[in-house]
Amino acid sequence: MSIENVAVIGAGSMGHQIAMLSALAGYKTSLQDISNDSLKKAKMDLNKIMDRGIAKEKITMEARDQAFGRLYFTTDLREAACEADLVIEAVIEKLEVKREVFSELDIVVPSHAVLATNSSTIVSSLIADATTRPDKVCNMHFFFPPLVMDCVEVVKGDHTSERTAEIAMEACEQMNRTAVLLQKEISGFIANRILFAIQKEAMALYEGGYADFKDIDKITRKALSHPIGPFELMDLSGIDVGYYVMQQQYAETGNPKDKPSRTIVEKVEAGELGRKTGKGFYEYGTKANQ
Repeated sequence: MSIENVAVIGAGSMGHQIAMLSALAGYKTSLQDISNDSLKKAKMDLNKIMDRGIAKEKITMEARDQAFGRLYFTTDLREAACEADLVIEAVIEKLEVKREVFSELDIVVPSHAVLATNSSTIVSSLIADATTRPDKVCNMHFFFPPLVMDCVEVVKGDHTSERTAEIAMEACEQMNRTAVLLQKEISGFIANRILFAIQKEAMALYEGGYADFKDIDKITRKALSHPIGPFELMDLSGIDVGYYVMQQQYAETGNPKDKPSRTIVEKVEAGELGRKTGKGFYEYGTKANQ
């Protein structure tokens, strides 16, 4: 099977950029979201990103226009996915929502289509049985922001066929992204398990009063040569994203250590979610949607 049509479900911070990667790769791509406002914002943000790329001579005007010519925006799931060879789900990091989306997709997509979840932590075996084709379900975990980060974790569960994994890997190559295949499932995969360990320790040090979060970020940058510190990264990714991830991990393990920390809960309840709201651990003045 060769991929010609791709559907991306969810037009948020990950989905709209994955859709553009797909369109730039030459695939006819549909970006679906239940919110018209989200689709309008996605199109506006992509125009800004592509314009910056042209200004920096990273992409030509012709390539930009061709990509937008292959990219379609719709609120209709059936319209988006009825001809898809590959579907990449990028909705909120809540298992029940993802299972519902996959169940609906199973009804409307062609029988040959591969269904991938972009979840940053949830293994596809928790989703696959919501479909009648578990062998065609896998993880394709892109990193934020997808148009910049050159890595995708393709995760193969026991239910995933070898051909499904191959198709996912081939799609990543076509999108000019380095794909790494994980032959076994584990919650959080590789990068995020390492990252979460760092963030948990950073939060414990902060809440324990050992150092201010700004100083922890500074030490991480200066001593460990990380490009940004753990608190800066939480602001960039969205504090609510981490919150939902921790809730899911706690639901799976029952380990109190996996629950969101007191500070994370307070930030989410206050609506201080990071750059996208203008305030998280740091203040950004105005809403930072770039």
